[in-house]
Amino acid sequence: QVQLVESGGGLVQAGGSLRLSCAASGRTFSSYAMGWFRQAPGKEREFVAAISWSGGSTYYAHSVKGRFTISRENAKNTVYLQMNSLKPEDTAVYYCAARWTTSVVVTTQGYDYWGQGTQVTVSS
Repeated sequence: QVQLVESGGGLVQAGGSLRLSCAASGRTFSSYAMGWFRQAPGKEREFVAAISWSGGSTYYAHSVKGRFTISRENAKNTVYLQMNSLKPEDTAVYYCAARWTTSVVVTTQGYDYWGQGTQVTVSS
C-alpha cells in the first residue's frame, strides 16, 4: 500500500513555470513506477508523463514533450513534474499515480494508487 500527496499547483500566467511534487508513503517507493496525469473540466483523465522505478526510463505525452520533465528522488520518496512554457490548455487537476512494476506505465488503468490531485491554472 502506498499513499500519494501532490503539491505545488497554483495559478500562473502563460509562459510561466510550476514544479509539482508527489510525496509517497512507504519504504518501497523505489519499487514503484510513477506517473502524472491530468483532468480538465468535462474531459477524461489523460496521461502526461511517466517514469520507471529507477528513473532510467521516462515517457511523455506528445502535448507536453519538450516542456515538461518528470524526475524522482527515491531517497526522498518523491516524484516531480517540472512544467515550463505553460499554456492555458495545460489547466487541469494534476494527479500522480503509482504501480509496483519495473516497467514504464502510460495508461490510467495501469496504475493502482492515486493521489488527490493538485489544481494547475494557466491564465492567458
